[in-house]
Amino acid sequence: MAETETESGLKIVDAFDLEPDLRALLRPGELVEGIGGQYHHLPRYFYEIPSHEAARQIRVTPHFGLNEFLLVDLKEAARIRAFPRYVPCAIRILAFYLERLREATGAPVHLAVNGGYRSPAHKLSVAATPHMWATAADVYKIGTVVLRERASIETYNRLIEDLTDDLYVMPYGHEIGKADDHIHVDLGYVSIVPREISEDRLEGPQPRPRFAYEERRRGDRRGWPREPLPEVLPAAAHGSPSGHDK
Repeated sequence: MAETETESGLKIVDAFDLEPDLRALLRPGELVEGIGGQYHHLPRYFYEIPSHEAARQIRVTPHFGLNEFLLVDLKEAARIRAFPRYVPCAIRILAFYLERLREATGAPVHLAVNGGYRSPAHKLSVAATPHMWATAADVYKIGTVVLRERASIETYNRLIEDLTDDLYVMPYGHEIGKADDHIHVDLGYVSIVPREISEDRLEGPQPRPRFAYEERRRGDRRGWPREPLPEVLPAAAHGSPSGHDK
């Protein structure tokens, strides 16, 4: 990835300004119906991923690359699979929670093919699903445990439910709305407007495309000291005082 792209961060685009074929597939802002009869507006703001190499290099958390959320097969529309690719900005929130899951299990968390972002044109997108917002993940393996058995699925389901109330965990089962060969977690229908881009009511392509570049959040990208500053950080950040370690 070019140095300027690395330093300036991900490009954020307003999907209303994308090419007509992409707009028709992504359907930004469109009201869609879910399986339960609820209606939700599809995402409008997306990250633009210029190449396969960039998707591999971009880390959204310390242990998750952006490419892991883009793994799809022929069920996804050909134009969506082609670079540059687009993923809703809420992907960062999903990655944050999967990182917490990895910390809790102490093992790598593996997403299934078609288990991350799916566009509205994906063949599995028969109704509004959080996958279309990039806020859902299907996990098929944790560490060396392949999630094919009730015992392993329900064990990890309980761990996730204890970890946070923010994630919905699909129960084990064979019926619609249940899972028997993976773990499904989602955050619901969350849309993100990054702080760098301005909102407006112009829901159509504009002569000047609306986009911005995400600011780097990490201090080392802004010239901050790489080492902690003991005199300004609480003691808890450096471990318990001598004699009180647990």
